[in-house]
Amino acid sequence: MGNDTGKNKALEPPERGDVIGTGLFWLAKWALCVVAIAAGAWVLGWIIARLWVVILPMALAVVVATVLWPPTRWLTKHGLRPALAASLSLLGFLGLLAGVIALIVPSVVDQAPELADKATEGVNRVRDWLQGPPLNIRDEQLDSAVDAIVSRLQSSAEQIATGVFSGVTTATSALVTLFLVLVLAFFFVKDGPRFMPWLHSVTGTRGGRHFEEVLSRIWVTLGGFIRTQALVSLIDAVLIGAGLVILGVPLAAVLAVLTFLGGFIPIVGAFVAGALAVLVALVANGVTTALIVLGIILAVQQLEGNVLQPVLQSRSMQLHAVVVLLAVTAGGSLYGIVGAFLAVPVAAMVAVVLRYVGEQIDAATAPPPETDDDAEAEPAR
Repeated sequence: MGNDTGKNKALEPPERGDVIGTGLFWLAKWALCVVAIAAGAWVLGWIIARLWVVILPMALAVVVATVLWPPTRWLTKHGLRPALAASLSLLGFLGLLAGVIALIVPSVVDQAPELADKATEGVNRVRDWLQGPPLNIRDEQLDSAVDAIVSRLQSSAEQIATGVFSGVTTATSALVTLFLVLVLAFFFVKDGPRFMPWLHSVTGTRGGRHFEEVLSRIWVTLGGFIRTQALVSLIDAVLIGAGLVILGVPLAAVLAVLTFLGGFIPIVGAFVAGALAVLVALVANGVTTALIVLGIILAVQQLEGNVLQPVLQSRSMQLHAVVVLLAVTAGGSLYGIVGAFLAVPVAAMVAVVLRYVGEQIDAATAPPPETDDDAEAEPAR
C-alpha cells in the first residue's frame, strides 16, 4: 500500500510554484554568471587601458612577427643561426618600408602645390554651385558661414597650440613605440620556438597541452589573416593604382599605397581610401574623371568582396561580415586607427578560443563510443 502511494506521488506532475522556482533559480544562476563575466571584462579592459603603452607594442610586434616568421624559418632551415636569420628578415622588412617611403614622398612634394591650386579652384566651383540654382544661397549667407568658421578657429587658437605641442609628444611616443615593436618582433621571431617548452614547464602537462593547441591555432589564424589580407590589398592597390595612372590622376602612387594600407582595416579602410581617391580625382581632373575613378573602385571592391575575400580568407578567418564590421567599429571608437587595425585579428583570435572551448564541450558531452559487447547485446534486447 505504501509503495502504491509513493508511486502515485512520483507520477504526479510537479507543482506550478516548484516549476517557477526552478526556472527563477536557473535564471538567477546564469544572470550571476553574466554579471561576473561582465565584471571580469571590465577589469580586464581597465588593466589594458592602464598598460596600453606596453600592450600596444607587444600586439603590433606579434603582427610584424607573423610577417617576418616565414623568411626567418626559411633562412633557419638553410643553415643560418636564429639570431642572424631574424636580423636579416628584420633588415629586409625595414628596407621595404624605406623603399615605399622613398617612392611616395617625392611624388607628394612635387604634386602638392598643383593639388593645392586645384583644391582652391574646386572650392570656388563649389561656391559658385551653391550660389546658383536650385540652392541660390546669397553671398551674405556664405560670408557669415565663413566668418563663423574663422571666429571658431580663432577662439580655439590656444587649444590648437596645445594640440601642436601634444602632437610633438605623440610623435616622440610613436618613435619609441616603433622602436619597441621592432625589438620585440626580433625577439619573438628569434626565440619563438622556445616559448612552448617554457609554457609547458609553467602550466603543467594538462594545461600546457590546451595552451599549446590554442596558441598554435591563433598563430596560424593570425599569420593567415595577415598574408591573405596583404595579398588582397596588393591586388586592390595595383588595380586601382593602374586606373589612376591611366586617367592621369595626381598622387596615383600615394593613393595606391594608401589603398594597400587601408585594406588591413576591412570595410572601413577601403571606403576611406576610395573616397580620398575620388576626391583627388574630382579636384584635379574634374567630375568625369572622378566618376570613372568611382566606377573603377566599385568594380575592384566587387571583385574583392565576391571573389578574393571568400576564396582567400574563408579558411583563415571564418568570421561573418557583421562581426568584422562591429569589431572594426568598436576598435576604432576605443583606440582610434590602431584599434581599427587590430580589431579583426583580435576578433579572429577570440573566435579561435571560442571554437576550441566549443570543441572541448562537445568532446565532454559526447556519448561514449559503442563497444563490441554493446553491439552484441543489442539484438538480444
